[in-house]
Amino acid sequence: MDSSNPAESPAAANPAGRALRFIEQGLLMVAALMTLGAAGAEVAAVYQRGSIVLADILLMFLYTEVIAMIAVFYTGKGSSFVFPIFIAITAIARLIVLQGKDMQAENVVFEAGAILLLAFAALVMGKVRSD
Repeated sequence: MDSSNPAESPAAANPAGRALRFIEQGLLMVAALMTLGAAGAEVAAVYQRGSIVLADILLMFLYTEVIAMIAVFYTGKGSSFVFPIFIAITAIARLIVLQGKDMQAENVVFEAGAILLLAFAALVMGKVRSD
């Protein structure tokens, strides 16, 4: 039995494991559809507004990373633990861009520190998962 294939895992052999796997797959599909819908709505809003700002681009990266994380769950290739870290980094960067001019300087430093900490965590997770 190949343990890298989730369909052949011991949990998939019993009815409860199959049911939970089916629920997981269904929720992943719902998340993917919702993400695609949100991305489509964002593209429509940008088109109606007639201009693209950096916050729009960062939001599209968030959507892209969510879809990539879902793809990792479906394919089983890569480390699914790193994608939420990338999403958090992009979200914090978007927050800085959106509120940067109105924020106090120390808050920008704290958020930049959070990005640095998350980047270090992603580096460590990537290194640990590859070993």
